[in-house]
Amino acid sequence: MGKYFGTDGIRGPYGSPVMNPDFAYRLAVALSRFLSEQRPNMPLNVVIGRDTRMSGPALFDGLTQGFNQCGVHVLDAGILPTPAIAQNVLEQSTDLGIAITASHNPAKDNGIKLFDRNGCKFDLEVEAQIESLVDAVPEAAEDLPLPRSYPLDGASFYINYLRSLLDQNCMSGWSLVLDTANGATSETSPAVFRRWNAKLHLIGDNPDGENINQGFGSECPEPMQRAVLENRADLGIAHDGDGDRLVVCDETGELVDGDILLGIFAIYAIRAKALNQNTLVTTIQSNVGLDHAVRQAGGQVVRVDVGDRNVARKMRELGANLGGESSGHLIFSNFSTTGDGLLAATKLIELMCKVGKPLSELRQEVVLFPQLTANLKVEEKRPFEQLTQVQKAIAEIESELGDAGRVLVRYSGTEPKLRLLIEGNDPDLLKSFMKTLQKAVRSDLKVIED
Repeated sequence: MGKYFGTDGIRGPYGSPVMNPDFAYRLAVALSRFLSEQRPNMPLNVVIGRDTRMSGPALFDGLTQGFNQCGVHVLDAGILPTPAIAQNVLEQSTDLGIAITASHNPAKDNGIKLFDRNGCKFDLEVEAQIESLVDAVPEAAEDLPLPRSYPLDGASFYINYLRSLLDQNCMSGWSLVLDTANGATSETSPAVFRRWNAKLHLIGDNPDGENINQGFGSECPEPMQRAVLENRADLGIAHDGDGDRLVVCDETGELVDGDILLGIFAIYAIRAKALNQNTLVTTIQSNVGLDHAVRQAGGQVVRVDVGDRNVARKMRELGANLGGESSGHLIFSNFSTTGDGLLAATKLIELMCKVGKPLSELRQEVVLFPQLTANLKVEEKRPFEQLTQVQKAIAEIESELGDAGRVLVRYSGTEPKLRLLIEGNDPDLLKSFMKTLQKAVRSDLKVIED
């Protein structure tokens, strides 16, 4: 975690010190200087899109004025899902892509996500470099010229690209509930599904600037589940506010865990000899049942730290073409450089069409292990190497679990908490292990009881 950057870009309440037009201006100037160092004496271009938050246009203007001051050409893509920004970076050959969004956060927040000229998120080292440049930029002058940008119809390119992945009318006879969270996908996702002739039941599709993620979307899947049952739909899909992930429910209204989706995609790709390196990349958060299901199919799971950026980087290193997080960030690198909720939905529908099975049947191929979790508020985040009792307890529990479970202990990145997770086949044994682990934590750390 940097001074400004978190796990996925810069984010905070609009009007806070790091989320206001002046900060956006300073960030744009810093980014301009960074790009100029990378490509000296070259004309520079940036494409900027945003979600439906009311604060988006003001942040766009701040960014644009900063880029204008440095002679960087700004393309205004309007309201657009985050993955579509990455696609347009490649299509337009720009030097930078910016999504103004706070993803699944409430409307009072906003954020800025960055993509490099390859449509990939920046590494931590680059973000640190950009942060140091931001601190050197003075506040904007009061008499700045009005922002100048050039309109870009990025939505049409994105929609047409996604439409091209499946045959027209391939969803004839399908009934689909689609929840766009009153966010960035409110126009793009319905346009794609209509092309395939799905009978659409839309919810969360009336953004007003203040209702993004409010009672709808991936964080509130209950309306989608109810709508699937009410309309006897074949599938329910809910996006988050910026459309880079999804939550899915089957035709019975049951939510399908993101790890199960990853497992289904991996298993069928292995069978089709289409999974590069026979490897699925996911994070330390994913259930160990996913590893077992993929291993049984003849593949392997490689894990990285939390964050879709980390997944994408490891995929590039290994030459893998499938990865993601249990939260619904799924990356199909043959088709996109980043997580894309609509692309993930497209690949799921493609698979269901190919195998002729409903999702309630497909999901049975991946069985997740029971898990217990606990969050302990701690006075101090001491280094793990100093937590001798915790390390001893983890070693003993892992020895008993073998490959039929796992233990994960990590500090929260944003709160003074230690997160504990234990997975295994025997729920009663897990309870005993959790008591042992919590006792060890209390031996090594001062835990603040609620």
